[in-house]
Amino acid sequence: MQAHHGTVDPSEVAKFEAMAEEWWDPTGKFKPLHMLNPCRLDYITTQIAAEFDRDLKAPDAFAGLRILDIGCGGGLLAEPMARLGADVVGADAAARNIPVAQVHAQQSGLDIDYRHTTAEDMAAAGEQFDAVLNMEVVEHVSDPLAYLTACRALLKPGGLHICSTLNRNPKSFAMAIIGAEHIMRWLPKGTHQWSKFITPDELFDLLTRAGLDPVDRQGFVFNPLTWSWRLSDRDLSVNYVTASLKPRLPL
Repeated sequence: MQAHHGTVDPSEVAKFEAMAEEWWDPTGKFKPLHMLNPCRLDYITTQIAAEFDRDLKAPDAFAGLRILDIGCGGGLLAEPMARLGADVVGADAAARNIPVAQVHAQQSGLDIDYRHTTAEDMAAAGEQFDAVLNMEVVEHVSDPLAYLTACRALLKPGGLHICSTLNRNPKSFAMAIIGAEHIMRWLPKGTHQWSKFITPDELFDLLTRAGLDPVDRQGFVFNPLTWSWRLSDRDLSVNYVTASLKPRLPL
């Protein structure tokens, strides 16, 4: 399936296509995501389990749930969802990410439906999911409101939308741009545009305008001493994540 329109920013897609082969290298350009992934998964799985009354200790805890990972990259989130028994679709606007994700899933013995497509195209086709994972994507699109509106359309009534992004303030500029790109060189220079970062209040407003009901937000906080990430109810100063629900009644 080809991605051909919507809120995709071609210059943003090109950045990630250039790094596609490195998705599963924990010491490569996606090292920050590999480090963050356990923390992201903790939040995601806890939210899904609570919303759909699932026991995470049970085998195939997410069996019967259809989950979309939009902006799936190489499959760092899609694969754990599949291991929990979910029916997973991974979608990405960067064509080169898809074969990388497909090969890794095959090597891992996982059946994941990876597609080169966009949220808008999938919404237009009438696709519906119990949960949409929308992690570190909204700061890369050309029209966040239109994009989030498409994500809402992809949810079944009562569905769960999990969205993470980067706050916009001097601290996030220092850590995500200067620190991650220039000093640590975890990411190529220019990977992020600080002006496109979104504050938590702005994101809650966008989610609400898109027809979603925001119910939670937490920060991802990096500890340079332990070299690890943790969730925080209070510190949303750099990376943060939100949970929203699609109303069960038509808008």
